[in-house]
Amino acid sequence: MILVLLGPPGAGKGTQAKRLQDMRALVQLSTGDMLRAAVAAGSELGQRAGDIMERGELVPDEIVIGLIAERMDADMDGTGFILDGFPRTIGQAEALDKLLGPRGKGVDRVVVIEVDDDALVARIAGRFTCAKCGEGYHDQFKKPKVEGVCDVCGGTNFTRRRDDTEEVVRSRLKAYHAQTEPLIGYYGAQDKVRAVDGMADIETVQKEIDQTLDGA
Repeated sequence: MILVLLGPPGAGKGTQAKRLQDMRALVQLSTGDMLRAAVAAGSELGQRAGDIMERGELVPDEIVIGLIAERMDADMDGTGFILDGFPRTIGQAEALDKLLGPRGKGVDRVVVIEVDDDALVARIAGRFTCAKCGEGYHDQFKKPKVEGVCDVCGGTNFTRRRDDTEEVVRSRLKAYHAQTEPLIGYYGAQDKVRAVDGMADIETVQKEIDQTLDGA
């Protein structure tokens, strides 16, 4: 099976991909992880990507597709793949189809994790972590039992990601709706899309995804 996870940033795609990898023996293909690994390994594609990333530019689709092709060819005998973070545009989806076609494969299922924009902003913008042990907290949903003190290690210093602000999150959501959301129509025309409620708790979302895959 080749599975694509779609959803806005912060919808929980990474969490669900990791769980599917463990439970269904699917290989998670995270473009970000593959790029970093290729750069670290010093491969030809990695060197090209590293030079581009150092200049602060976006890595071209052809390099990303090349990395996906290498990874898939190395694990073609496996159970399947989860594409996390790719494709992001119609053009990338078409390039992916061209990659898979000669290999006798195609995208089997697209799971859309649906999340309300305002709720997502509240979810992300409220996150903070313990600077000492990394335990995660939230202004509304998971406060330390004692204000200012980490439940796990007793640390008193906390940090927030600089991009976990309402302004940045809404900008990323705008880009998602403009560039990535059209993929729902692209794959929907092929009857490959199934939606799950990303506003539910993690376990419920997991069950809904399992149901969509078992019924594929």
